[in-house]
Amino acid sequence: MRALIVILALLPGAAFAGALGAAHTLPVGHVIAAGDLTVIDSDRPGLTDPSAAIGMQTRITIYEGRPLHANMLQAPRVIGRNQIVRLRFQRGALQIDTEGRAMSDGAAGELIRVMNMGSRSTVTAQVMPDGTLAVTN
Repeated sequence: MRALIVILALLPGAAFAGALGAAHTLPVGHVIAAGDLTVIDSDRPGLTDPSAAIGMQTRITIYEGRPLHANMLQAPRVIGRNQIVRLRFQRGALQIDTEGRAMSDGAAGELIRVMNMGSRSTVTAQVMPDGTLAVTN
């Protein structure tokens, strides 16, 4: 069976699917733009829709010409580990704002652990798109 696959791949006119690849080397943490992508011939499955990659952040270094896969990308990180952040606790009319230290990276909408700088207690908070954190517990 393996020999048949190799023979079919070597035949002239063998079909290769177009996939998205890196137009140049993309370092870890790079947010992908349209200019970072190119269409490559690849016999391996990968992303084919540019909208699935544009605006996403690389999880690993992606070398030029390598096909892009969904597991290589993540939502852009708004909060970095050990970053000093604004914590907001709100219940009804009561609102408390204070500083905290993020215990991990976080993208908008994710729940992360944060240490309250005033009390040194750890709380769970949701990352807001503007970079603030809403305490959930």
